[in-house]
Amino acid sequence: MIQSMTGYGKAMLHLPTKKVTIEIKSLNSKNIDVNTRIPAVYREKEIYIRRKLAKEVIRGKVDIAIHVETTVEELSSTINRGIVAQYMAQLKEINAEHEDLLSIAMRLPDVLKTEREELDEEEWNHVESCLDQALVQFKIFRTDEGQSMYNDFKLRIEAIEEHLEKIIDLDEDRLQAVREKLLKAIEDLKLNVDENRFEQELIYYLEKLDINEEKVRLKNHLSYFLKELENKTSNGKKLGFISQEIGREINTIGSKANFAPMQKMVVQMKDELEKIKEQLLNVL
Repeated sequence: MIQSMTGYGKAMLHLPTKKVTIEIKSLNSKNIDVNTRIPAVYREKEIYIRRKLAKEVIRGKVDIAIHVETTVEELSSTINRGIVAQYMAQLKEINAEHEDLLSIAMRLPDVLKTEREELDEEEWNHVESCLDQALVQFKIFRTDEGQSMYNDFKLRIEAIEEHLEKIIDLDEDRLQAVREKLLKAIEDLKLNVDENRFEQELIYYLEKLDINEEKVRLKNHLSYFLKELENKTSNGKKLGFISQEIGREINTIGSKANFAPMQKMVVQMKDELEKIKEQLLNVL
């Protein structure tokens, strides 16, 4: 079943001191392109996260954001008492009468020391489980979007098949119209022509306008496209190649048509195919 490259997944995790929210979003792209927003405490896992996403997402422009919200008061910064004492002593030497030396000292460099939070492996195991949940939701979104595209593709391929059947029905009328058009041209020129020679030339001309091979190939390409839609593995690139072959046969039929009702069907087939190609840009 085909999948969309557009996806969204979200999962939340409640830890004793924090709430972790993970969001994964993707748009279409020819290759995999991962952008991350990760708190410093989980930064050492970034390469692992990138590899995991590349394996699961396969293709698309992906953004992953891990938000951490502290749920209890934590003192991550402490006053560096030794530094403050040194600043105060030096300030007194400069101006012992100043009343607010502490306020001045507290604004000077290195007064506060921040302790870096170390990654706890047990905590990371919970965060990774949360990431897996977000990926599950992400894949469900992609599959649902893929189902919508699948339905649209089927309708448009079936529409092209209907137009092709009309072209097949029109083909005999087209060849008769070409014959009559040539005969009228000869009559208008008031020329005497050899009937046998005329028939030979007419057959040669009609063979140049013959579209039987194109009709057969177009039918096969349409069937192949529908068959590939049912494949368990989503392959937008392969569907793109098939759509190019479909377009090639439609264009050849159009160039050989030389018959207004048939050319009208060709234009409608081209319109359906363009809409298919637009959608294929978003197929995984």
